[in-house]
Amino acid sequence: MKKVLVLSGAGISAESGISTFRESDGLWEEYDVKVVCNYDSMLTNPELTIDFYDKRRSELESKEPNYAHKVIASLKEKYKDDFIVMTQNIDNLFEKAGMKSEDVIHLHGYLPELRCQNCDAIFDVGYKNQETFHNGKCPECSGALRPNIVFFGEAAPKYELLNYHVQNCEVIVVIGTSGNVIEVNHMAKATSLSILNNLEPSWAIDDTNFTKTIYKPATQAIDEIKEEIDFYFEEPIS
Repeated sequence: MKKVLVLSGAGISAESGISTFRESDGLWEEYDVKVVCNYDSMLTNPELTIDFYDKRRSELESKEPNYAHKVIASLKEKYKDDFIVMTQNIDNLFEKAGMKSEDVIHLHGYLPELRCQNCDAIFDVGYKNQETFHNGKCPECSGALRPNIVFFGEAAPKYELLNYHVQNCEVIVVIGTSGNVIEVNHMAKATSLSILNNLEPSWAIDDTNFTKTIYKPATQAIDEIKEEIDFYFEEPIS
């Protein structure tokens, strides 16, 4: 059976106006990421950490999916379970583009959700501030809540799912990631067809490992990527 895996990073959402981690302006500039994004942030700086993620969650409300999100959503609708979409992004732009929540695998968590630190119950709060949802307490057990995202230094449980899909796909498409967090070189080597789309080369990615490399914005590259995917699915199985 034919399988395609799309792995996206911050670059695909940057064109929708969502600040990337490495940008020198915007929301990231206002906070020390070592203070608000670390594994112990909810213990050592809970108010500042909650404030940071409240602002990021509020920012999502006005952001719209771009052409790349929409094309990927249409490919998922067309190829169903044979087309896997995984993202390092915690935004909801794929969902806004029409994808069902269960059809997008968020490897680093999902910003519109809160998680109980006691019982692990998960709640979709949309764009609300944490403290305005049930006074910041879990409706199930009254435990303290936290953003349902993976902080630096925490385990990312869905990486096991990523490894599974890499091992069981024939095509991988990497869009908008520097390769600093998830090592994509071995993924390209493990597949028969691999496509890399970034704005520019990254020191962490050896693009010679990829079958095809496209250095341009995702919205400009996505039609070419779609053509490759459609051709792959239409080609008879030998």
